[in-house]
Amino acid sequence: MAKPWRRAQATCACGPRHGAGHCGGLSWCRRGAAPDCNWSVVTERPAGLRRHTSLGALGHWPATAGQWRGIWEANSRGGGGAFSGGGDASEGGAEEGAGGVGGGTGSGEGPVVTALTPMTIPDVFPHLPLIAITRNPVFPRFIKIVEVKNKKLVELLRRKVRLAQPYVGVFLKRDDNNESDVVESLDEIYHTGTFAQIHEMQDLGDKLRMIVTGHRRIHINRQLEVEPEEAELENRQKPRRKAKRGKKEAEDELSPSTPREVGQEPATEAAGEVLMVEVENVVHEDFQVTEEVKALTAEIVKTIRDIIALNPLYRESVLQMMQAGQRVVDNPIYLSDMGAALTGAESHELQDVLEEANIPKRLYKALSLLKKEFELSKLQQRLGREVEEKIKQTHRKYLLQEQLKIIKKELGLEKDDKDAIEEKFRERLRELVVPKHVMDVVDEELSKLGLLDNHSSEFNVTRNYLDWLTSVPWGRHSDENLDLSRAQAVLEEDHYGMEDVKRRILEFIAVSQLRRSTQGKILCFYGPPGVGKTSIARSIARALNREYFRFSVGGMTDVAEIKGHRRTYVGAMPGKIIQCLKKTKTENPLVLIDEVDKIGRGYQGDPSSALLELLDPEQNANFLDHYLDVPVDLSKVLFICTANVTDTIPEPLRDRMEMINVSGYVAQEKLAIAERYLVPQARALCGLDESRARLSAPVLTLLIKQYCRESGVRNLQKQVEKVLRKAAYKIVSGEAETVEVTPENLQDFVGKPVFTVERMYDATPPGVVMGLAWTALGGSTLFVETSLRRPRDRDSKENKDGSLEVTGQLGDVMKESARIAYTFARAFLLQRDPSNDYLVTSHIHLHVPEGATPKDGPSAGCTIVTALLSLALDQPVQQDLAMTGEVSLTGKILPVGGIKEKTIAVRVPCHCSRPGGAMVTSEPGAVPAAPTQFLSPHKCPLAWGGPYGEGCTGFLGRDPEASPCTVNGGCSWGQCFLSLELPSA
Repeated sequence: MAKPWRRAQATCACGPRHGAGHCGGLSWCRRGAAPDCNWSVVTERPAGLRRHTSLGALGHWPATAGQWRGIWEANSRGGGGAFSGGGDASEGGAEEGAGGVGGGTGSGEGPVVTALTPMTIPDVFPHLPLIAITRNPVFPRFIKIVEVKNKKLVELLRRKVRLAQPYVGVFLKRDDNNESDVVESLDEIYHTGTFAQIHEMQDLGDKLRMIVTGHRRIHINRQLEVEPEEAELENRQKPRRKAKRGKKEAEDELSPSTPREVGQEPATEAAGEVLMVEVENVVHEDFQVTEEVKALTAEIVKTIRDIIALNPLYRESVLQMMQAGQRVVDNPIYLSDMGAALTGAESHELQDVLEEANIPKRLYKALSLLKKEFELSKLQQRLGREVEEKIKQTHRKYLLQEQLKIIKKELGLEKDDKDAIEEKFRERLRELVVPKHVMDVVDEELSKLGLLDNHSSEFNVTRNYLDWLTSVPWGRHSDENLDLSRAQAVLEEDHYGMEDVKRRILEFIAVSQLRRSTQGKILCFYGPPGVGKTSIARSIARALNREYFRFSVGGMTDVAEIKGHRRTYVGAMPGKIIQCLKKTKTENPLVLIDEVDKIGRGYQGDPSSALLELLDPEQNANFLDHYLDVPVDLSKVLFICTANVTDTIPEPLRDRMEMINVSGYVAQEKLAIAERYLVPQARALCGLDESRARLSAPVLTLLIKQYCRESGVRNLQKQVEKVLRKAAYKIVSGEAETVEVTPENLQDFVGKPVFTVERMYDATPPGVVMGLAWTALGGSTLFVETSLRRPRDRDSKENKDGSLEVTGQLGDVMKESARIAYTFARAFLLQRDPSNDYLVTSHIHLHVPEGATPKDGPSAGCTIVTALLSLALDQPVQQDLAMTGEVSLTGKILPVGGIKEKTIAVRVPCHCSRPGGAMVTSEPGAVPAAPTQFLSPHKCPLAWGGPYGEGCTGFLGRDPEASPCTVNGGCSWGQCFLSLELPSA
């Protein structure tokens, strides 16, 4: 039973002539029918029917430009020979299409492909759909593949094709970067374009893919509005078949004197999105084939042939165009368009050729573009030759090297690459004492290396692993210095002070000398910045005659930096410790781990936990790096860590290190460091000697007091270098031959003083006491101020119970100290003087300047108690008094830390008439020897664990000339108060 026929999407123009047994007006007919249809609409169809196709193989573009040339030449002559005889793509179209352009080989299934071939082209067609393209315009007689995605334009083109009006106006956009199909305004496009015919249309649903052929130049008059779709009127006005046109009529520019019009849909003028436009033909100016025109055409042909000779990409298509039926030199119009179309010029230059109506000028512009293309082709050819020559030389060199390797190998002059690599690694291990378990791994990896190809990725991974494994100094040690006197001399040569650090290193040397062997140790130097923690580590390495390696862990968040990466990762490498051993080439270096208190933590692990194994003497003898994956002995490495504070160091890590405090320097220590180290180093850096730039001790002292009060000497070094740099400038500029810096002209070198007298009060009022604080940068002073918030009224009920308000951005610990001190001060005053209820009934405000600086710490209790008692008794404390210490709720004195830093800080602001200031501290004997020379012998520490009223001087109103109190408790609070005529308890 025969399959039913499927009705196509459009009718066939040949239907009326076929009669019974043929297509009968449908687009499908039986095999052999309708051999000369004017139109053919191709869709899916039942088997056994023949499809009218204008191009032999639908869905395949012509193989060469010459075939396209035959298509439009035949079309311009009005014949159908080039379009007839198309094969069936689903039934062996390659054989049936032998008489046409080509045969199809596809399956015939997929999107709807419509091939349209009218016999004649109308001379006048004023209303056209507008298609905007980018980059290259369409020249007359040239073919272009165009895709349309604008939904409105897609529907319009479908309707035009159904109405047998497959004509469009193709115009170039002014902006090459605008890829949109939508044209909002005519200003977006050039107004001169090309009248084009749709030869083939492939409907892909949401877009159309078309092959269009340009026929003549047109110009836009105005924008039109598309009317709503009307009923389709097939063959409303069919074009008549005409005889073959002559040579003159075949030219792309048609004269408007003999117009031929085709019926169109009505359109009106409108604004908005541009879909339809009204156009008129562009008529070129009359011209004569003069000598100039002949010369231009000949030069264009010559240039095209030269381009073909340089660039083979043009050869096939251009030669077929130039030899397809006529001499192109006889058609200057087509020749100019072809010359411009062949170039890769800018879009505006091609549009300029398209818009030019004067033929000689058009030829000249096309020739200019061809000349530029020719020069570009020459440059490309030259670059291609250079690259090819370079590749040939490289290849030849490679071949010669490979041949040379084979010859040397045959003669025994050179070994194979693998043999040479293995020999190199084994040569390294001959000088080392490699443990057996490591040697087994090396032998295994060398065996695997011999089986791998030299160009494989695993070969490089294995070779890199062996390189690292054999670079570790197995069993190699440096000769350590065990001479105490020499080590002490080296330490004293580089650093002043730091007695605790130097003593600990000398003890380490003494123990090594008694044991007759070196050992490893883990030390941690903590203190404020600029005191020499990092530099003393380098001096220790020199004193011990050990190799020195430093790496910082500040901000480190990746545990692989310490433990190494796994070998499976690309670019994997060992951790810092293995890198240290490879660089120092010894098993007992000194490793400085800097900024251990600033180590980070991230998603890649916790580096501080990785340091636990590294810094544990019980574990680092078998340290396992992730990359090496074999135990490495680090027990002989001397680790030194540095930190500014210890609070941020994890407790397990801090427990593994021996903590050594490196405190700041007092003014006399800074002066000695400046005279011994800083000034000579700065003179050497600036190229000066002592005779040309002199800095006296008073200048350095003034520089320390007024410009550099920090605990370290880093800022002092900067200021000294600043002074000597300006001195060098004056000497070089000729202002002076020698420069002497004095206290009077110091401001000319470093500017105005940064610090002045710190005392807030010329005479300390009642309720104000100077306290001491410790920071990471050293010690500092701060005042504790107390004041009455409102006048006392004994009869008021509101004043039956007093209160304390605390300000100054104090932390939780300091707020608790204030409340404890307030409670104890009330009880203490009631015990000593029951009639004084000042603290009981008063509303007191306690403030610690400055409010913008956060403050916290457990060492302000004694200071706050003294300030409250001073306010209650209306007696000021001594002018040169500073206090630090904590007090419990029952009045017991508690110890505090940071005494040296606080001692250094209290020295600066205590400008008193006596030989020294007074400092009250809760740590007897904790004040170092150096700062005590600047303090008065009238200081009296409070005893640990003793009551607040025992073992203290009478600093509330006590006569400065009275005999000093003893540490063991020569006076009590009661005795001090007796001098103020207070009743005893």
